[in-house]
Amino acid sequence: MDWKKEIKSWGLILAFFAFLYFTGLLPVIQGAIQSVLLSTGLIKPKLERVDLTNQNFDYRGRFVDLRGNEINLQDYRGKTVFINLWASWCGPCRAEMPHISELYKSVKDQPNLEFLMVGLDREFEKSKGFMEGKTWTFPVVHASFGLNSSLQSESIPTTLVVNKEGKIVFYQEGMSNFNTKEFREFLIAQ
Repeated sequence: MDWKKEIKSWGLILAFFAFLYFTGLLPVIQGAIQSVLLSTGLIKPKLERVDLTNQNFDYRGRFVDLRGNEINLQDYRGKTVFINLWASWCGPCRAEMPHISELYKSVKDQPNLEFLMVGLDREFEKSKGFMEGKTWTFPVVHASFGLNSSLQSESIPTTLVVNKEGKIVFYQEGMSNFNTKEFREFLIAQ
């Protein structure tokens, strides 16, 4: 084994990943690869309908939309709400966003069905900057005032669906392709 060649090869690999990391391209490339995996259907949302009838959604809370307007969670009472927690630096979050956008486009005209894509970056400007120039059409807000107990999660992305009665009927940590016929029908049926 030629140790000089081996060390040189590993040095090039490390330099490549260091370049991606320090230029901020690593999450972009990670997200693109994960998005391709989602598109192939290898990863699908689990529709385990766990009985969450004792868990009411906490409607206390406020967000800020990308125009700076305050959004109150109380305004979503009596509606089905698809909520996704994300951050600009999160590769899996980036990967599922195009699929969520397509889901939103297919159901946005349903009465009493709302979407909230909640940015969790520490700074509002980071979330806003990430969304600029994107063609995604879903409503985006920032958790400028923090998260209530129903939205606390151990990881991101996290997605939940709250039905019209205020019950959490779907909860998942991790990325998925939610733009499936099965999930659309589930969402509309709420």
